Amino acid sequence: MKIHNYRQVEGLKAAPGVTMRVVAGPAEGAPTFVMRVFEIQPGSATPFHTHPWEHEVFVLAGKGVVRSSGKETALAEGDAVTVLPNEQHSFLNGGKDVFRMICVVPLVNGKMPGMPQI
Repeated sequence: MKIHNYRQVEGLKAAPGVTMRVVAGPAEGAPTFVMRVFEIQPGSATPFHTHPWEHEVFVLAGKGVVRSSGKETALAEGDAVTVLPNEQHSFLNGGKDVFRMICVVPLVNGKMPGMPQI
């Protein structure tokens, strides 16, 4: 078992104004999933993209929007989102404070998908 505060994990620039912290994954011995904490600054967003794996998101703080093909849905603290495989999506900070969320993805071939092995 490994316990640490997410603020102790080095932040990686995931996009302009978007920081990602990998808080659980291969480095912690997790065999199946990666848990990341994203912080999106006001006016910033993750890229609109798609991938062949699902992922789950839980909003910790702030207000944001999840965009999918032709639809935008407001998000706030306590909301949960399931993004299905191959579903286009993006997360945007629509508020004045940091939009913070947990995002869980599966390991693909033992690595966090879409990123260098961490």
